[in-house]
Amino acid sequence: MAEAQTSECREAVEGPESMPNEPQWLFDGSVPKDERARFTNDIVVALKTVFDPEIPCDIYELGLIYKVDIGDDRLIKIDMTLTAPGCPVAGELPLWIETAVGAVPGVLGVNVTVVFDPPWDQGHMSDEARVSLDMF
Repeated sequence: MAEAQTSECREAVEGPESMPNEPQWLFDGSVPKDERARFTNDIVVALKTVFDPEIPCDIYELGLIYKVDIGDDRLIKIDMTLTAPGCPVAGELPLWIETAVGAVPGVLGVNVTVVFDPPWDQGHMSDEARVSLDMF
C-alpha cells in the first residue's frame, strides 16, 4: 500500500544582505513575489523594534532570528534563539516579537518558537550590532 505524500510548497528566499548569518526566509508558494518583498521588509522593520533589555541592540541585528516562515494563510512562524539559555526575559521576548510582527499589515497571526540549535554566538551579529556594542 503506497503512502500518500503531502508536501507543503515552501520556497526559500534571500532576505536583506546586511547580516552575516541571515535568517532563513520561507514562503508558501502561493504568496506573490511582490508581497514577499513587502513582508520581508516590514517584518525586518518590526523585528528591529524589539531590543534585548540587557544589550543595547535589537534582536534582528544580534542575530537571534533564525527562521521566518510565512504561510499562505499569512500566519508567521518564527524560530529564534537567546543569547544565553538563562536569559531573564526568555518568557517575555517571544511575546514582544509576536506583538511587533503581528502589527505588520497583512499578518494574521504569529507563533514564535525558541530554539537553541545552533547555539547563538557573537558570529551571528551584524556589523551594525558590533559597532553599536563597540566589539570591533
